[in-house]
Amino acid sequence: MTFTTVLFYVFAAIMIASAARVITARNPVTAALFLVLAFFQAGGIWLLLKAEFLAIVLVLVYVGAVMVLFLFVVMMLDIDTDKMREGFWNYLPVASIVGGIIVLEMASVLWRSFGVGDAPVPEAANTIGSTKALGLLIYTKYIYAFEIAAVILLLAIVAAVALTLRKRKDQKYFDPGEAVRVKRNDRLRIVKMDAVKMDAVKPQSAIVETKEAP
Repeated sequence: MTFTTVLFYVFAAIMIASAARVITARNPVTAALFLVLAFFQAGGIWLLLKAEFLAIVLVLVYVGAVMVLFLFVVMMLDIDTDKMREGFWNYLPVASIVGGIIVLEMASVLWRSFGVGDAPVPEAANTIGSTKALGLLIYTKYIYAFEIAAVILLLAIVAAVALTLRKRKDQKYFDPGEAVRVKRNDRLRIVKMDAVKMDAVKPQSAIVETKEAP
């Protein structure tokens, strides 16, 4: 058994344990932290497979951006975990059936993969971990698929912004278009008044009158 094989089993064992803790932890913050640990172990396995670009992207995008944002949202929201777990065991039979089907499907795929034996490995698979080779494939052979994915993500961002900026009666709405089109005369009125000397002002008793509204 080589040192690489030992590292693979170590990373895989920690990742499986972390994934188990993600779904069994009672605190959502703890579950998110275990998910971060699972992502790091997956990145280590990608490095063992000489796919350094995928490992770096996994750590930077998911751990550095997505999970940090998820942790921030979870900590900002006061989630009642006890209320969320009410009736959890009622869904156990259905969840067991769905989980068993998924396990059987994954086992069948892995069994067929191991049954191939010493099949010839394509030449592109030896260089898939290289950042240069991956970039050449994306921006030459798969350029249209890459652009379509970028457009779909842009549409998703625009749709999310449009849904969150809808007018609500219980919230204060700010129209950026009106703020840009505002002029000085709409916000400021200059009034000219004659100067008054303090000596000429005589103290007078203040009279306050109240009028009833019609």
